Parts: sequence; structure tokens; C-alpha cells
Amino acid sequence: MDFSTSGTPKTGFAGLIENWRSDLLSGFLVFLIALPLCLGIAMASGFPPMAGIISAIIGGLVVSRISGSFVTINGPAAGLIVVIVDAVQSLGQGDAMAGYRYTLAAIVIASILQVLMGVFKAGKLSAFFPSSVVHGMLAAIGIIIMAKQFHTLLGVKPAAKSLFGTIAEIPHSIMDMNPEVSVIGLLGLGLLIIWSLLKSPTLKMIPAPLLVVLLGLALGQYFDLDHMHKYLFLPDAEILPHHEFTIGPTFLVAVPENFLAGFYFPDFSKIATYEFWLSVVAICLVGSLESLLSAAAVDKLDAYKRDSNLNRDLAAVGAGNILSGLIGGLPMIAEIVRSSANVNNGAKTGWANFFHGAFLLIFVALFPRLIHEIPLASLAALLVFTGFRLASPKEFAKTLEVGLDNFVIFIVTILGVLATDLLIGVAIGIAVKLIMHFARGLKPGNLFSMAYEVKQTDAETYHIRVSGAAVFSNIISLKSLLADFPEARNIYFDLSEAELIDHTVMEFIHHFTEERNQAGGHCEIVGLDMHHAYSNHHLASRRKRS
Repeated sequence: MDFSTSGTPKTGFAGLIENWRSDLLSGFLVFLIALPLCLGIAMASGFPPMAGIISAIIGGLVVSRISGSFVTINGPAAGLIVVIVDAVQSLGQGDAMAGYRYTLAAIVIASILQVLMGVFKAGKLSAFFPSSVVHGMLAAIGIIIMAKQFHTLLGVKPAAKSLFGTIAEIPHSIMDMNPEVSVIGLLGLGLLIIWSLLKSPTLKMIPAPLLVVLLGLALGQYFDLDHMHKYLFLPDAEILPHHEFTIGPTFLVAVPENFLAGFYFPDFSKIATYEFWLSVVAICLVGSLESLLSAAAVDKLDAYKRDSNLNRDLAAVGAGNILSGLIGGLPMIAEIVRSSANVNNGAKTGWANFFHGAFLLIFVALFPRLIHEIPLASLAALLVFTGFRLASPKEFAKTLEVGLDNFVIFIVTILGVLATDLLIGVAIGIAVKLIMHFARGLKPGNLFSMAYEVKQTDAETYHIRVSGAAVFSNIISLKSLLADFPEARNIYFDLSEAELIDHTVMEFIHHFTEERNQAGGHCEIVGLDMHHAYSNHHLASRRKRS
């Protein structure tokens, strides 16, 4: 294809020459967003702050050159916080530094598995996870992030070791908040909320995380966080008892003066243990799933409607994660928030990701002292807001709107993750989903096999007739078929013979239909009038009327 005539940006060095201005600007703006988020995600994960920066630098400078995507930004993500902090705690058994180095080893092994998944084209395996389970997993992660970071935002260290204990301690932390630290955190959180409600495109161009950090830097100087000291809160108030609080550098980001001093190396001595391999599976599974889902979502935002090579992208992210784990960094994914900002800022090619990594490298190499001045409460505000977006009431309402059955799986997954851990919680969600399908008539023979027939009626028309059950566990064959389907003018999905269709399949077929219609073709779903829908939503699960 001649990109110059079609208007699609060129790739490689030709793309750099053609689009360097727009990609450089977008890379710089994304860098401003990424810097505080990388620091906050690393600290919330139980890693040194520089670990998040290392990950994003490698994601920009290395992964951008070998990935199969166009406008995604690679770096650490909030969704992996829970997995990483669990690995640090279970492998370190109280020794944070040892747990960190053991977890780096787990990241390296998990990343080798990611590369193999990409090489052997396992990208479609993400389809095996029901939509309601994935959304439930992300909402649970959001709740956990909020529960843990809210204490840091208030300047209080919770005594509880369990998650539910940490949640129960929130009222206690509110009563015992450190006032000056809380001012920094709560004003930062308020700023993020206000910025999310603004309608002005001009103001929206200013990254909210940057404003939160600048506000935190100013207040940190005003409260003299650089020096350990005590202060009295409202000393002249007659109705309140005098409260003495301590404040100092412990409430600031701790980074080494020398960038190279931030590198640490993995310890593979626990490679033969059950806990190690449990961490490997969790890091690989959650990281791969999030990366694939994010990369696919970013493709829909791309102004040029380019399709990423998800298998190549997964292999590239895995290669970047191997390097990141070997020198002390967090695992990275194709990150949706920074990628969305990248698209909105006018990025054309993967060079924007490269520039974002280059700006991070320059900044941490030249200005480590400035990073040290960032208050932890400001980073906690960013993470609390991120957690709220993952578990917002809108997510609960959207899931309930699809159907009560979908909502039950969503809630079961959340409770399962909160009560056990991420892998077990997801497994519980999938198990309940399967039980529900069997109760609705799913035959064991259809569990992993979807029956369909493709019939070409003329040169431009195809009919895809699905029979039996079409559910999340057997959708992979249909996804494989449609991934390489001819560019036909007319495609009809005939679901009249399908006994059971779940939400995941309905969502996939609906999105495929939308994309084909937007591309100028005609794609239509027929035969649904013969089914009973479990809600009024167009993507609800359906069962054929007897």
C-alpha cells in the first residue's frame, strides 16, 4: 500500500522523518503524565520508585521499535499493582528488599512465557476470559488500590496486614490524619476530580497529573517537608485538644542521586518454590490479558483505524519485560490511559512512545533531586483516582444494565479477588459463569467447541451460521475465523440455530459488525428474534425459545 497517497502515516524511519513534530510533542505531553504515575505505581507495588521509570524508559526506547502497535504507550500500570505487591510479600516473607529481588526473577520468567505466547500466536487466548470476569477483576484491583493508598494520602500508616483490615482502618486514619500531608493529598484528589469534569478542550490539554505534582511540590516547600520537624495543629483552638504531628523527608519520594544506583538485579534462588511459580503465572496472566485488551482498545481510538498485530505486540512487551526485570524495573503493558492521551495529543506513529521514554530518561538522569521533592500524598492522590475509575459506580451500573446474570458474575469475581487473591478470584468468576451456562443447557461437548458453517452465496456475500452454544469458552475458533476473513461486501451472522449465546460472544460479534459497517461494508446479525434475552440490553445473553 502506498501510505503517502492513502494518508496513513509511514512507519519506521520514514515515519520519523514524516511525523517527528507531532510525535515529539505528544511524547513530551505523555511524559508529563507518565512520570508521576510511574513513581506512584512502583511505590504502591512495593518496588523502589525508580522501578516504574525504568519500565517506562524501556517501553519507550526498546519496545516501541519492535512492537506490533502504532500509537500505544508501554509502561507500568495500576492493574499490576496487586499482583506485584502480593509477590513481594509472599516471596520476601517480611524482607522487602529480598521480596523485590525475588519478584524481579519472577518477572523475567513470566516475560519469557509472554514472548513464547506471542511467538506461538496465543494472543487470542484473552478471549477465553468472560467480559464480566475481566471487568470484575479490574474493579477489584481498583478497590484494593483505593483501600491501600487512601492511608498514604492522609499521611497515616495502617497497622492492619489484611486487605479487609486495611479497609476497616480507613475511619481510624481519617481521625488520625496528618493535617499538612492530608492537605496535599486531598487538594490533589480534588484537582483530579475537577479536571475530569471540565469541558474545555484547551484546559484538558494540560495534564492533570502534572498539575497535581506541581501543586504538591509547592505545598511541600511551604510545609518544609525537606526537614524533619514537629508542628501543632490548631494550637489556639479551645474546643480541640492540641495535636502534635511529625513531618519530614519520609513523606517525600526517595530516589538515588545517581540514576545508575537505581538498578537492581533479580535473585533466582526461589525458582523451585510453589510461591515463585504462582507469582510467575499471576504476572504473566494478568500482564498479558491487560496488555492485549488495552492494545485492542487503543486500535479503536486510532484516527487511521490501523489494526495492531497483537501477537507481535505481546512478544515485544515480553521482551521489554525481560530487560526490565533484569535491571530492577516493573513489568509493563500497553497502557490505556497514557495511550488515549497519546492519541488525543496527535501522535501518528510509535515514535511518540519512543520520545516519551527518551524524555523520561533525560529527566531522571539530570533532575533526580526534583523527583525527590514530590510528596507521596500527591502520588497517592493519583492512584486513589485511578482506582476509583476502575471501580466507579458507572462500571457497576453498566454491568447491571447488560443483565442481572452478568452483574452476579461481576460481583462474585470482585468478592473472590478481595477475599482470596487475583488468580483464585478470577477462577471463581469463571467457574460460576460455567455453572450458570450448564444450568441454561450448555452441553459439555460444546464447552470448548463452537459449531458454525460458512456459506458463500455470491462473490460479495457470506453467511456465517452458528449452531449449538456460542459462549466465552469456545469463542476462540470464531475469532480465528474472523481475523483472516475476506473483505466481503456483505456478511450475515445467522444465530437462529444457536441454543445459547452469552454476553462475551454478543459483544464480540456486535463490535465486529460495527467495524465492518464503518469500513463501508454491510454486516448484519440475524435470527435473534427466535431467542429469549435475559435483559433488554442489546448485548444481553440469550437462549433459544423451546
